[in-house]
Parts: sequence; structure tokens; C-alpha cells
Amino acid sequence: MTTKPKAPKFRIRRSSAQAAPPIDPHLIGGDAPSTDLPDQTEDGFGDAAFPGSAKAEDAKKNEAGIAEIRREGLTGRQLRMARRLAQKHGLNPSSDFDAVRLLRGMGIDPFDRSNMLELVKGRDSNAKVEPEPAKAAPEQKQAPEQRINLPQTIDTDNKLPGAPLPPGAAGMQDIERIQRDIVRRRRRKLMLLGARLGVFVLLPTLLAFFYFAFLATPSYATKSEFIVQQAEAAAAQPGLLGGTAMATSQDSILVQDFLTSREALQRLDADHQYRAHFSDPSIDSLQRIQDDASNEAVYKHFQDHVKIGYDPTEGVIRMEVAALTPEMSQTFSEALIGYAEERVDQVTERKRADQMSGARETFDEAEAKMVAAQGKVLELQEQLGILDPVSETAGVMTQVNGFETQLAEKRLQLSQLLDNSNPNSARVAGVEGDIERLQSLIIQLRSQLTENTGAGSLASVSSRLSMAEVDLETRTMMMQESLQQLEMARVEANRQVRFLSLGVSPIPPDVPTYPKVFENTLIAFLIFGALYLLASVTAGILREQVSS
Repeated sequence: MTTKPKAPKFRIRRSSAQAAPPIDPHLIGGDAPSTDLPDQTEDGFGDAAFPGSAKAEDAKKNEAGIAEIRREGLTGRQLRMARRLAQKHGLNPSSDFDAVRLLRGMGIDPFDRSNMLELVKGRDSNAKVEPEPAKAAPEQKQAPEQRINLPQTIDTDNKLPGAPLPPGAAGMQDIERIQRDIVRRRRRKLMLLGARLGVFVLLPTLLAFFYFAFLATPSYATKSEFIVQQAEAAAAQPGLLGGTAMATSQDSILVQDFLTSREALQRLDADHQYRAHFSDPSIDSLQRIQDDASNEAVYKHFQDHVKIGYDPTEGVIRMEVAALTPEMSQTFSEALIGYAEERVDQVTERKRADQMSGARETFDEAEAKMVAAQGKVLELQEQLGILDPVSETAGVMTQVNGFETQLAEKRLQLSQLLDNSNPNSARVAGVEGDIERLQSLIIQLRSQLTENTGAGSLASVSSRLSMAEVDLETRTMMMQESLQQLEMARVEANRQVRFLSLGVSPIPPDVPTYPKVFENTLIAFLIFGALYLLASVTAGILREQVSS
């Protein structure tokens, strides 16, 4: 009884309708042995199993071509692009290296830029491309496409570049053609970049250099420095900022604004003919003031030739005035300094005038009232005939006291005479007469103090004069206080005085200050370069946005 020989255990059976494509070990990230097996028939053997068959020779050629492609050291991105391009052309590669081999066999460079762009454009627009018929051997069966979704890795041993290919090796011509194309594109881009830089940067810079070096009219700049000071600043402002540059910062800023204002230009033109000085036909057109120029054009020219800066930390104002001649430059500078000093003086003139006028009016009023009170006291003294009512009252009272003392003595003398048993009637009558006369005199003197006679009683006169004198003293005191206020206002007004103190006097130069050829040319180059860079970056961003 005969039995069929069993197939070897390593033999793999597949259906006769489809043959599984070989799996690239580089796609699954390992060094597994190759599983590219020859096609087999139903009984387990195919034509490729025989060494002398045509399919075996084709397989060897394919393996040799894939091995050469491996030695090129292609990246994973290039291999994925080659597989997508092969699928676009209707090919069914067994691996990424096989896709490169098939495309090169069809005469297509998978790494050409135009092919990559078409592939990206077709992927973005989802355009359908008619597949080209694959060039396969008539006896080779079409294997179904297998897409591996796992991440593809490349063997690290094959990432290094291989040995250089001989001159006649396959693919060397394509590599040389690609290198020549890259060099040609780089050279063309460099030429275009150089042309753009020359037109938009170098040419304007050369024009600016030519103007500053040969066409610009030389000008002379006179520099000066001054500060705005306040009289007795430390005493006038004892606060935190008193005595520092910040105490007069407002005045300094006001002076700076005034010197660059239209009012300063009008005064300078009226006094020293600023417009006529810069209207000479020999001046270049960029610096010359045209005959029919407007006031705004002249003011813009004035701002370009009069430069003023203020340093708030030091309180120094720096001014630079440019003119066509050194003498006119010095004249313009001195005139502007004079205008600034006048304006600084006018800043506090109204305040000082108001302070002085108010204090002066108060003092004049107090003085007038004091004089009126003094006149009233004098008038009362003349009407009553009494210089000092207190002294008059004291004199009357002194007389009354003296007469009362004499009256008491006479009364004692009379009582002594009456104590005698036989008094002398003549002496008694004389003493009694003296007593009566003293009593009448005392009554008369007392009546002068209280009774109202022609000019009034001495008490009323004393009261009126006392009130007038008190009023006089009050007016005198008020006048003295007004006088002190007037003096304080005068001192404060003196403290409010502002004046300019020159630190650097305007001395004209003996050589032209402008134009500065190197500095101006460098600035022009930087400006044109920055404009070109900005324009190129903007154009690149817009191009990228439009293409996407």
C-alpha cells in the first residue's frame, strides 16, 4: 500500500487565486528574515521553485535592485512618498523599496520635485487620477494591495550611506541629474535674490550716497546748552523736589515747545529773514525753500534745521541750529535764545504782577484809614483844646485832692478855735470863710469832670479822644501788617522770577557739520534693507496662505 509523501512542515499553502506579496522587514521595524517566497501552485510548488526558471531569474534581479536601493540610504519620508506615487500610477509594490524600483523601471523619478508637488496637490484636492497599466509579466499574477498601518521604521544598519556607485551603475545618471537640478535651482534663486537686493536695497543706497557726497549743500550747525533757573529755588520750594531740576521742568518743557513753534519761526523770519536765507538758488532742491512755498512747508523746514532736546534728569535744554553759513547759524541761535528768555520772563510776570498789585492795594487802603484816624484825633484835640484828656483829668484831680487837704486842715483849725471858752471871733470868722471858699472851689473843680460845659465834660472829652486814639492804634497796626504783606509779596515775586542760564554759548563751527556721508548712507542702507525684509516676509506669508 503506497502513501503520498507529506509536504515539509516549512511549506506554506496559499490559494491559487492570489499570492501574498512579500513583507519588507524594514516596514515592521525588525531584522526578521525575508518572507518573499515564490509563487506556488495548489500542490505546493511553483515555477519559482526551480532555479533555472524565468521567474527565479526575475526574482533575483528584483532582489538585487532592492538591495541597491537599500544601499542608497533613503529616509522613511521618501519611501512613503514613493509608495503613494506608485499607488497613484496603479502599481502594486510589495514594499516601499519595491515601489522605488517599479517607478524607476517605468522611467519615473519618485523624488522629483514636480512629482511630489503633483502628489501633494492630488492628495489635497482628492483628484482622481487614471491609473496607468502596470508592466507585469504575463505569467505573473496580480497580488492584492496590502496597506500596513503600523509605523514604518528603517533598519539602523542601512541608514548609513553605502559605497559609492561605479560610473556605470544603474541610477547614477538620475542622481547626477538631480544634483545638477538642485545646483541649478540654487544658483537661479541666488541670482534672483541678488537682483532683488541690488534693485531694492543697493541701488537706493548708492543713490543716497551720491546725493550726500556730491549734491547735498553743506550746512553749519551751532550747538548751545542752557537751563531754566528759579531765583532762590530751595527757599521757594522746600518740598521734596525743591532745588532740583524737576522744580522747573514745566518751564523747560514750555521753552522747548516754544522754540519749535510757529511763533518762534515768525519772529525769526521777521527779524533775520529765515525764508530768504534758505531760498538761494545755489542750494540743492531738497534743502531749498521754494519761492511759492507755503507756511507749513517753511515750518517743516524749520523743524528739520532746528533741533531741541530736553534732559529731565539734569534739566538741560540742548539746541542745535543749522544754517548755510556759520555767521547765520550763530545769529539764529542767539535770536532763539533771546526769544526763549523773554517767554520765560513772561510766564511768571502776570503772577508776580497780581501778587504785588493785591498787596499794594491792601497797604494803600490801610494807610489811608490810619491817616483818617490820626486826623480825627487831631480834630478833637483842636476842638476841645485838650491835648491829653488823661493828663487833664489827673491835673484836676490833683487840685481837688490838694484843696480837700487844705479844707481838712481848716476844719481842724476851726474846731481848735471853738474848743476855747472864749474864742476869738475874728479868727473863727476867717477860718470859716476859708472853709467855704475851699468847698466852693472843690465843687467847681469836680463839676469840670462830670458837668457838660460848652465843649462837654472832661469825661466825655476823654472818652471821645480815647476812642479816636484806639482807632488810630488799630489802623496803625493794620497798616503795619499790610506793609509786612507787601514786603512778603515782593520777596515772593522775586522768587518767582525765571531766567535762562547759558551753559554752552553758541559758537559757530569752521567746517561744515552736515551732510554726514557715511552715517547717512548707513542709515539709508538699514532703512531700505528693513523695508525689503518686511516686504519679502509679507509676500512669503501671503504666498503660503494663497497656495494652501
